[in-house]
Amino acid sequence: MKVESTDSTNTLLRELVAKGEAPEYVYADFQTAGRGQTGNTWESEAGKNLLCSILLPSDEQPFFLTVAVSVALHRVVAAIIEKETKEFATGHLSLDWVQDIPGFGTQDLTIKWPNDLYYKDSKLAGVLIEGAMSGQKMEYAIAGIGLNVNQTRWRSAAQNPISLKTVCRSITGEQKDFDIDKLMEDIYSELQKVLNTPRTMVWEIYKKLLYRRNGGPWPFVEREVDMAPTMNAPKGIKGTFMAHIIGVLPSGELILQDEKGQTRTYHFKQIRYVL
Repeated sequence: MKVESTDSTNTLLRELVAKGEAPEYVYADFQTAGRGQTGNTWESEAGKNLLCSILLPSDEQPFFLTVAVSVALHRVVAAIIEKETKEFATGHLSLDWVQDIPGFGTQDLTIKWPNDLYYKDSKLAGVLIEGAMSGQKMEYAIAGIGLNVNQTRWRSAAQNPISLKTVCRSITGEQKDFDIDKLMEDIYSELQKVLNTPRTMVWEIYKKLLYRRNGGPWPFVEREVDMAPTMNAPKGIKGTFMAHIIGVLPSGELILQDEKGQTRTYHFKQIRYVL
């Protein structure tokens, strides 16, 4: 279901669920009140980006839904970047050389814990999972996705945004708009495939795709737990410590190992990346 404008696709889908009229997904050309994790907002020019909400199975562990959506989103975007890379390389250089050239392929496309899609150190997409509980049982869950597609300028103070168009232009040097309707169909289709893949395999893919999973140690800083927006922290911030990413628990906590060998575990409201 596509609409021209709504306050939030998550809110719209939730209202449709309450009426018993819920489609598999909804997406909009424009949102007047797009939301991100813990109070963050989502800036988007009308008709430029994919702003959607997908109805999810309610019998899954909540954080696994985050994992599944992130992996599906990564797979669709990675396929587009790979296709653009190969098309550009044909006639320019041998395809055998592509993986050795910085910026080619999808090695720079990662999932920044818990669920942001990153290209190098810039944010391509964000995911917000919301659910409704009835006692101890989840009645339904909704994945809200904001994917920057054809936008190239941001007016707000949004941190490090980038779009699919900008990523591919950095590789090929060519300006190209992408079909948002097709992206919506592809993401929904890929998500169904991921949800039907063995859970252990999806988890392994997610962990391998984590931003800053390799290399390091990387800088982090702790934060007080509150409902204020969780933003990346600037370099030089007081309290920075260096650590390697060890893994993620099924409940969603990030496991780090600091330079003293101490293991630290954090909920996503308790830690910030230093960029």
